Amino acid sequence: MGFVSNTNNNNNKALLSKIATNDGHGENSPYFDGWKAYETDPFHRTTNPDGVIQMGLAENQLCFNLIEDWIRRNPAASICTAEGVSEFREVALFQDYHGLPSFRHAIAKFMEKARGGKARFDPDRVVMSGGATGAHELITFCVADPGDAFLVPSPYYPGFDRDLRWRTGVELIPTPCKSSDDFKITRESLESTFEDAKSSGINVKGLLITNPSNPLGTILDRETIRDILSFATEKKIHLVCDEIYAATVFDKPEFVSVSEVLDEANTTFDRELVHIIYSLSKDLGVPGFRVGVVYSYNDDVVRCARKMSSFGLVSSQTQRLLSAMLSDEEFTSNFIAESARRLCSRRKAFTSGLARVGISCLEANAGLFCWMDLRRLLREATEEAEMELWRMIVSDVKLNVSPGSAFHCAEPGWFRVCFANMDDSTMEVALKRIRTFVFRCRKRWQLKLRLSFSSSHRLEDASMTPGVMSPRSPLVRAAT
Repeated sequence: MGFVSNTNNNNNKALLSKIATNDGHGENSPYFDGWKAYETDPFHRTTNPDGVIQMGLAENQLCFNLIEDWIRRNPAASICTAEGVSEFREVALFQDYHGLPSFRHAIAKFMEKARGGKARFDPDRVVMSGGATGAHELITFCVADPGDAFLVPSPYYPGFDRDLRWRTGVELIPTPCKSSDDFKITRESLESTFEDAKSSGINVKGLLITNPSNPLGTILDRETIRDILSFATEKKIHLVCDEIYAATVFDKPEFVSVSEVLDEANTTFDRELVHIIYSLSKDLGVPGFRVGVVYSYNDDVVRCARKMSSFGLVSSQTQRLLSAMLSDEEFTSNFIAESARRLCSRRKAFTSGLARVGISCLEANAGLFCWMDLRRLLREATEEAEMELWRMIVSDVKLNVSPGSAFHCAEPGWFRVCFANMDDSTMEVALKRIRTFVFRCRKRWQLKLRLSFSSSHRLEDASMTPGVMSPRSPLVRAAT
């Protein structure tokens, strides 16, 4: 069945709800447009070597062999094998929204291990959800009403605009962080944004932070977490801590979870305002399993979230397999350590390749991506110039990287580029393309420099004309 035309689609909007047809999903963001470009022309080493390389997807594909080896050695963990089929009936029948006890215990233990054993989690506070996307929406439904707002330090993950806003009616207010301070969250910026919102009549209901950060790949130090907890307690607003990259920390300093700070002696923070979002998509590298967790220190939120989780449960088959895998202490310890080693090695290889052509990235020690600084390649320090550069990178260089403006970054010229969702050879192809592009840019700069001494303004203007995408460019199609 073919797609309906845009005209018919617009006419049929009247038949659909306002939630279904509003722009809250954020699909028109360049973050998603880059994905469309990749899907239209995906790179393949042999069948499409000139296609778009996907560097906009934060997936951890570096340790699949470890999981595959475990599955081969533990066939009874799956009900789809001869060794596990005897439990098919029990697993296939209805399971309530509390989830399998063995699964909740295994998740709690894995969360502790991902935080270096320095925090403790109660399995009875683990609420399941369909991935981190579902978990974010779930906690938002529980603590905020339409029209309420969350403060979010920026740059932040573009999907938050969809996850927290689209169906809940809640607003997100970016709290800008500066490159001059390595994009660190400051109490001053939180206070300023909070007061501005308050003076505009906006009811700020919460603060959302990501630790480790997406897109920065940095972690919060203990003192910053204390400041954030103090701020939330004083303002009596909820603190939602996205910690889905906790086990991707691959270098010093060590990760500090909000749960670890809450457990410190003599703290006066209001624990009932704190909620943690977790997932196995990044730390274990299984986003397709759709395993998300809301962990709240508030009993009422736990009860409410558990009832609402009926709309996004994790399948009992997935729960059973993962409860067996995550209960294997030797496997999880080895996996976390080896994943960190491989992430560290991959980031070093990638950033070293960028450094050879003068491209730097923000110093970081976590995540599946780099926050790449291309400010020197902009024709001017504006969002428009950033978008021009981004279009050239996607359409001409054939790399799907994500522009900082999609992450609400206040400073043009920063890009998120993912490095853990490909093999070594694909990374080398990507680096070769980047090097070629930078050399081409340098030649253009040299030409501009020579022409700047020319009296012909016509020639000078021509040399400064930015690259224009072909009408056949996938980005052009994505925008129409």
